[in-house]
Amino acid sequence: MEDKPLVDWAWIGDHLDDVVVRLFQHLQLTAIPVALGFVISLGLAIWAIRRPIVYGPTTAITGLLYTIPSIAAFAFLRPIFGLSLLTAIIPLTTYTLLILFRSNVSGFQSVPADVLEAAEGMGYTRRERLRRVELPLAIPLMITGIRLASVTTVGLATVAAILGDSFGGLGQFITEGLQTFFPTKIYLGAVLSVALAFSLDILFVRIELWATPWARARAEQTA
Repeated sequence: MEDKPLVDWAWIGDHLDDVVVRLFQHLQLTAIPVALGFVISLGLAIWAIRRPIVYGPTTAITGLLYTIPSIAAFAFLRPIFGLSLLTAIIPLTTYTLLILFRSNVSGFQSVPADVLEAAEGMGYTRRERLRRVELPLAIPLMITGIRLASVTTVGLATVAAILGDSFGGLGQFITEGLQTFFPTKIYLGAVLSVALAFSLDILFVRIELWATPWARARAEQTA
């Protein structure tokens, strides 16, 4: 009797539509929490820069949220929100806050003091200085945080499959493969998750280069 291959390429070819759908679902489970987490953490970072006393408590709270096991968080929220998207989005968003808050604060702190003084000397208001000076110069470290949060969320989003097939995503392939002893689904979900994480990382590197032309020019000069 001939052994079955670990990967059934014919099955994958027959289910490309399902692969695309679950890849899109997984991207959604990653993009929404990272976007929400960035907006929330940016507001907290601006607050912490203006009032340094809140940095410690904010770091402690976001750190505590980060330590909550994802399975426990999903299980706790399921009776409250059912199988709605919120059940997955809320925990995934909280896991990004510590990473993004620290990177955003570090980005603001990296802005040279003499640049800030020059902006004040030019008559910039606090809001204008934030928009035209601090945010542009903080972009590199902010994007570093987004890269790390995105890669982390891609991995955590696979756990959302334990809630059932309401959310789908690549984790659903892994769960179904384990339940049916079909290794093709397991390998497919795992490989595509890794590929998605790498792709997002490369994408944000490109975005950073586009958003910071001065850094790109400096790199080209030193090359």
